[in-house]
Amino acid sequence: MGLRIKNKGDWSKTTNWMKRVKTLRDAKRILSEYGRLGVAALAAATPVDTGETASSWDYRIVQNAQSSELVFVNNSKTVTNIPIVILLQYGHGTGSGAYVQGRDFINPAIQPIFDEIAEKVWKEVIR
Repeated sequence: MGLRIKNKGDWSKTTNWMKRVKTLRDAKRILSEYGRLGVAALAAATPVDTGETASSWDYRIVQNAQSSELVFVNNSKTVTNIPIVILLQYGHGTGSGAYVQGRDFINPAIQPIFDEIAEKVWKEVIR
């Protein structure tokens, strides 16, 4: 008694889709485009005192064999090396014992950018 398997199908569509996902040659171009848009959105949404923190947004693209990642960074820090955007986003205590309430400005500014990235990359994958 044996097991007999017949293959009547064709894996070409699946194979082609997997190749496109793996190689997605336009990923860096797409992520760079949205990196610039994200930096502009974050800079515009950042609360301004001197403007230093708002102008300190940047992005970088981290790629390896399995993925491409868009990372937003802000290098503006206090004299004690604490990232100012963290203090603005989540709140902080003051030297006099008061508390400054945080304001969620990052997520509303960047969510439309992430939504556009997901839509554009998905269209690339299914084409």
